[in-house]
Amino acid sequence: MPLSVDRLNQLLLLSTLVLLFAVAAVRLSSRSGLPSLLVYLGIGIALGQDGLGVQFDNAELTRTLGYAALVVILTEGGLSTKWREIRPCVPSAAVLSTVGVAVSVMVTACAAHYLIGLSWQTALLVGAVVSSTDAAAVFSVLRKVPLPKRLAGVLEAESGFNDAPVVILVVSFSAADFSSVVWYVLIGEILLELAIGLIVGLAVGKLGEQSLGRVALPSSGLYPIAVMALCVLSYASGAMLHGSGFLAVYVTALILGNAKLPHRPAVRGFADGLAWIAQIGLFVLLGLLVTPHDLVDDFWPAIGVGLVLTVVARPLSVVISLLPFGLRWPDQALMSWAGLRGAVPIVLATIPRVAEVEGSERIFNIVFMLVIIFTAVQGPTLPWLARKLNLSDSEEPLDLDIESAPLERLRGHLLSVAIPEHSKMHGVEITELRLPPGAAVTLVVRDGSSFVPLPTTMLRHGDELLVVATDPVRDSTENRLLEVGRGGKLAGWLREKPQR
Repeated sequence: MPLSVDRLNQLLLLSTLVLLFAVAAVRLSSRSGLPSLLVYLGIGIALGQDGLGVQFDNAELTRTLGYAALVVILTEGGLSTKWREIRPCVPSAAVLSTVGVAVSVMVTACAAHYLIGLSWQTALLVGAVVSSTDAAAVFSVLRKVPLPKRLAGVLEAESGFNDAPVVILVVSFSAADFSSVVWYVLIGEILLELAIGLIVGLAVGKLGEQSLGRVALPSSGLYPIAVMALCVLSYASGAMLHGSGFLAVYVTALILGNAKLPHRPAVRGFADGLAWIAQIGLFVLLGLLVTPHDLVDDFWPAIGVGLVLTVVARPLSVVISLLPFGLRWPDQALMSWAGLRGAVPIVLATIPRVAEVEGSERIFNIVFMLVIIFTAVQGPTLPWLARKLNLSDSEEPLDLDIESAPLERLRGHLLSVAIPEHSKMHGVEITELRLPPGAAVTLVVRDGSSFVPLPTTMLRHGDELLVVATDPVRDSTENRLLEVGRGGKLAGWLREKPQR
């Protein structure tokens, strides 16, 4: 039945009010330390059956829209992750995302089976669903906590990688012929799907890097659209080839986010905005799907499974997975506590409901309660734990934010450079930058005023520079600026190499 104009206007008004309230709620969550997902879930619950009475129980639609939202969230995570920071962490993150997931699934499933009496299929589904850390929760919380790069890199990479094997496990455990599943065949399928997803992600990412890096589009607004389209293409291609679409989209976004593409900050800003919309819409939808009065009976089972997951399964998976990498016990303790759950487990809990697995309603309720309770505990206490373990790294200098705009007809590039807090470019004179011939700082914006700098002009935190560079020296100019930002005026003399 088609919507009337009045009905459509009412829906638009309600959606706008929800969105504005959700945006305002970010301020509350940032002050309290609570992940914003809890606020959005609360909005959905308030609108739902036990609140304002909005009726919604379509698990299949929620799963489909949840997948779409996760693609956007993983895209934003990949685009904003710096490859040079996670590159040393990829092996440990890969092991934690596979071996660690397997350990977590088995320990949590045993707890669900023996403590609350779930069947093995239902227990394995609960274990698989809650074993994936949530990219949105991890990215939002970790970027507020100044952790050492070795830890932040592992946690961010893990949250981007571990969705793929967990989705495969949940789908396999939800199958009608679950009793015929053979463990070594399942492992082979997981490895094959991960390999296909990795190959597709690398192929689409490299293709996008080469094409967008050489083509000067007529509008800067087209670059973010093209990048987002490539990431969605990567997911769809990987899924259609029976590979892991989630791994494909994260790898593609990681490549494009670290490529020398024009208007990179604009691309990241566009993706960040879409990711916020995806998170808000997804969490509100999940809040609508749940029926609060049905959660009461599963409160204590959720507490029991959550305690085993948080205190036993997650630490054990960290210790076993990272044993070959020689991490210190404070690092392991923090990584154990930082295994944040969020939208991903709740979305995955809709898969058994769509497949009509026996006990799927209870799986959803347990997972929902577990995510809310333990995210509310872990999120705000993570900064405190980092300080207690002496792992807070608030003085770590940030990289310069460099945006490049091609000047096609002039065969040059315009680089916009922002100097962040703690950057070692503070106190450096223009002449001490020692930019290559063919590059020059043409304008400085400071405290809202702009001026043409002299060779002796000293740069400060918060300055924005406009640098013009010819085509042949564009890369070396950007590398030199990054060198000085990390090492100060003596960067070249100290033989520091730029890290991309």
